[in-house]
Amino acid sequence: MTRKLGNLGILALAALAASVVLTACSSGGSDAAPDLAITVSQGADVIGEGEVTLAGIVDGGKPVVVNFWAALCAPCRLEMPDFQRVHDARADEVTIVGVDIGPQWRLGTREQGEALLAELGITYPAGITSDPDVNTKFSILGMPTTVFIYADGRVLRTWTGALNEDKVNGFIDELLAG
Repeated sequence: MTRKLGNLGILALAALAASVVLTACSSGGSDAAPDLAITVSQGADVIGEGEVTLAGIVDGGKPVVVNFWAALCAPCRLEMPDFQRVHDARADEVTIVGVDIGPQWRLGTREQGEALLAELGITYPAGITSDPDVNTKFSILGMPTTVFIYADGRVLRTWTGALNEDKVNGFIDELLAG
């Protein structure tokens, strides 16, 4: 017996499949992180209110971890509590910023993204971008995608696929050592 999936189910499965296939794909680099406008949903006390730029966040003097996610992305949902634990333990060393790009991937609305943050108890800075070039600028091939940026604005690594707390901490250790 065959079950029919709606468009939403098919998109969620495609995102999950892409994430599984790309989980081991990471690339190192030393280029400057592209700039990005982010409309802040939460964490204004850390990164500023309203619309901020990634360049402005990086200019804060700490390494920055930017996690691109979507409300209807299952791997994104799974890794967010790990990012929260890292934020709770290391906010004085690194700034973690979640950027919802779900509307661009048709994997949720802004409202669904904000509801997910509340549901999971996520308190690290987060927002949304409407930059139509975000996927190209950051080489986003699947979700989630996380970019690890040195305090001077150079990119250490871009990781496509879900991360766990230990892996995030390991990459942060690399940022701090570099």
